[in-house]
Amino acid sequence: MSCDECFKGVRHEGQPEGRIEQIGGIECYVATPAGDYDKSKVVLFLTDVFGIPLVNNKLLADDFARNGFRTVMPDLFNGDARPADSMGNQNFDRAAWTAKHGPDSWKPILDAVVDALQADGVTWIGTTGYCFGAPPAWYLALKGVSKVTVVSHPSRLRAPEDLEEYRDKVKAPLLINSCENDPTFPQDAQAMADELLGGGKFAPGYERTYWDGCTHGFAVRGDLSNPKIKAGKEGAFEATVKFFKRYQHL
Repeated sequence: MSCDECFKGVRHEGQPEGRIEQIGGIECYVATPAGDYDKSKVVLFLTDVFGIPLVNNKLLADDFARNGFRTVMPDLFNGDARPADSMGNQNFDRAAWTAKHGPDSWKPILDAVVDALQADGVTWIGTTGYCFGAPPAWYLALKGVSKVTVVSHPSRLRAPEDLEEYRDKVKAPLLINSCENDPTFPQDAQAMADELLGGGKFAPGYERTYWDGCTHGFAVRGDLSNPKIKAGKEGAFEATVKFFKRYQHL
């Protein structure tokens, strides 16, 4: 499921510091920590529908790099990300765009990037998936590729089916950054995740943050002039970094 908020948001300001590289033949935005860092570890940044072109995504990737993680953002859309300047454009044919970008389109992209990273000595991959990026994060966890999974305001996750599958088949700890108003992962689905995975039921580790006053997209496209959304965006990022660092030795 997707919603109107999946295709809306606010463009943030800043100058990205990473660069575009080809990894496994796939265009990727790569943010690299300054100074020494563990080259065996990579965070895979799995974007919303706006992909690499959206400055917000690149700035977030840079922030992960500042916290010590080389961060790789693959182009999940093969050059066809939703244009950033089309946010809120009611004339955009969302259904047609979505039909072109199902799992059969992005799974080979992820496989190529992961194979290339592993061939280059990467042994630890953490994923952070935003909105559209949640199913790709699930995919890598189910394949046993990722050591840690984080999703923020996830879309296209079935509750309870995908939550149960994660519980039964995955060994990677899971963090979900959720919010008050999210049609794609509403509060009943959030409660279902807690029931299935919380309270020690998911042995590898499970956490969920909840951000009052925030809407779907808050962690990457939120309006930072709104204090609650700013707190949610910054809080979700901090929770994600802490989660990665807690499990970086897996």
